[in-house]
Amino acid sequence: MRLLMPAVIVLSVCTAAVHADNWPHWRGPSASGVSSETGLPSTWSESAGVAWKAKIRGLGVSSPIVWGDRVIVTSQLGSSGSRQGPRLAQGADAAAGGERSLGGSLATSSADGVTFLVTAFNRLTGAQLWEAPIKAQGTLPSVHDKHNLASSSPATDGERIYAWFGSGQVVALDMNGKVVWTKNPGADYGPFEINWGHASSLTVHDGALFLICYHDRASYLLALDARTGAVRWKADQAPGVTSYSTPLVVKNAAGVSEVVVNSSLGLAGHSVATGERLWTFDEANRFPVPMPAVHDGIIYTTRGYRSSPFMAIRPGGKGDVANTHVVWRVPSGGPYISSLVHYEGLIYMAGDVGVLSVIDAKNGERLHQSRIGGVYSASPVAADGKIYLLSEDGETIVISAGKTPAILSRNKLDARQLASPAISGGRLFIRSDDALYAIGK
Repeated sequence: MRLLMPAVIVLSVCTAAVHADNWPHWRGPSASGVSSETGLPSTWSESAGVAWKAKIRGLGVSSPIVWGDRVIVTSQLGSSGSRQGPRLAQGADAAAGGERSLGGSLATSSADGVTFLVTAFNRLTGAQLWEAPIKAQGTLPSVHDKHNLASSSPATDGERIYAWFGSGQVVALDMNGKVVWTKNPGADYGPFEINWGHASSLTVHDGALFLICYHDRASYLLALDARTGAVRWKADQAPGVTSYSTPLVVKNAAGVSEVVVNSSLGLAGHSVATGERLWTFDEANRFPVPMPAVHDGIIYTTRGYRSSPFMAIRPGGKGDVANTHVVWRVPSGGPYISSLVHYEGLIYMAGDVGVLSVIDAKNGERLHQSRIGGVYSASPVAADGKIYLLSEDGETIVISAGKTPAILSRNKLDARQLASPAISGGRLFIRSDDALYAIGK
């Protein structure tokens, strides 16, 4: 038995590595921010509870993704130009709440211009596996000073990794970092000009990539072939229709997939096959940022901007669905930037300046509200009976799931946290401006 024990331990470690859940795109396996993993950490600090910390070359606020033994992030070398933008903490000392410019003293210009990076780290050890540079093309837009052109989170289908940048450039790489194809909708259809800079991430579904390119001068929903980068379809919108959100693919009651978009006009469902707009919920919004989520066939979403409406809506409609498919709608109280998370029948929202709300998913009733502090751009994640809320100042508040949540811990890193975390292999992966943390054993 003593001779067998080392082999058993090695086998156990290898099995845990094989069965770690993948986190293939922003908001996780079902694009909901929810993981089925258990045994996740509740407490950590810069000096304890961190399995490893890896330096990221360049800066960015895109979220990490995980596939197998790889954790993948994007970043930007060199400055493309930024301008002071509004802060979430109105009338308060925003810097004291951690609300400050990307990189701070780390932000630098480069004589070589701007280069985008896609970097893979070993999930277990944090060792860098490879780094793929992509030279920025064209005239680069100026953005809000809290982010840069590496704000869109990458995605993977396990065969290729897809990265999208605020210049419009899309790149597909194999799992070892070799470029497979590139595409630049910004060059093909018009520059990516949108107030405060592009922020939407791409979505991968059934061999296609879906991209919201809703900008000031050219506005369209685009589907690319994931294998080749060829355009499958392009659904044009009226000029000036804008969005900072990420598309969500859902199945309606008939089993037909739709692409759901949160835009300045409202919510809309489009055909996955053709891009045709199938239904709309009309409601103007100046800055539509949050991504919808779906659970048991119901779409839940906040619209974004200050004191955002939030709602539940059924897909599968035709035309204007305001009187036919809206399950419930609350006119105010949702977050400006962060997306909601639906977990075990409840909706959790982190307001812009530190207000936690718990909502009954059946009817939109507010069950709990409390001020927890912090400034929230990252979207919450849920797993293991816990909700994780990442504030921009480096603090992560862990609360117990339930109608009357309790704060389990407050965990501080020396980091600026705008990226949403990933969960895999019993760990949280938290990305700061220039570093990647693996939190857990």
